[in-house]
Amino acid sequence: MRKLTSLLGIAAAVVVTALSVTGCSVAGPISAGNAYVPVPTTPGTTVAYLEIRNNGAADELVSVQSSVGGTVTLRAPVTHGTTVMAMRSVGDIPVPADSTVHLAPNGYHLMITGVNGLQGGKAITLKLTFAHAGSITVVALVTNPESGGSSYFLN
Repeated sequence: MRKLTSLLGIAAAVVVTALSVTGCSVAGPISAGNAYVPVPTTPGTTVAYLEIRNNGAADELVSVQSSVGGTVTLRAPVTHGTTVMAMRSVGDIPVPADSTVHLAPNGYHLMITGVNGLQGGKAITLKLTFAHAGSITVVALVTNPESGGSSYFLN
C-alpha cells in the first residue's frame, strides 16, 4: 500500500509538471490551456482565445486580468439565426458542467485594451476568475499571424 501511495504521488507530480510546461492551469474541477493572443493589429487592442475545461458543476468565468495590464473584457457573439452579426461585452461567460468551452474568434472570447509592446513569440499570463471555482492562471503565447505565428519554445 505504501508503494502504491508513493507511485500515486509521483504520478500526480508528473501531471502537474506537464500541465505547467504546456501553459495549462488547474483549480479544482476547472482547467485552462491552449491560450494565445494575436499581436495587436490596432495599437493597444487585441483579443485572447483559450480552452476552459470543466469537470465539475456549472460555473461562470466572471473576470480576467493580464500580466501586461490593460483591461480585459468578456465578449460574446450577437447572432441572427446562425450568423454572427456583432460582438458585445458580457458580465460572464458560462462554463457548463462536464464540458469544454472554446473561446474563439466567432464565439466567446476576451478583448484586451490598453496594452502596448506585445511581441510575437513572447508569453503573458491571464488570471481567470470563476464564480465558484476561484482563480487560475494560464500562460498565453503572443502570436503573429502575419509571420505564420511563432513558437514559445523557440524564443
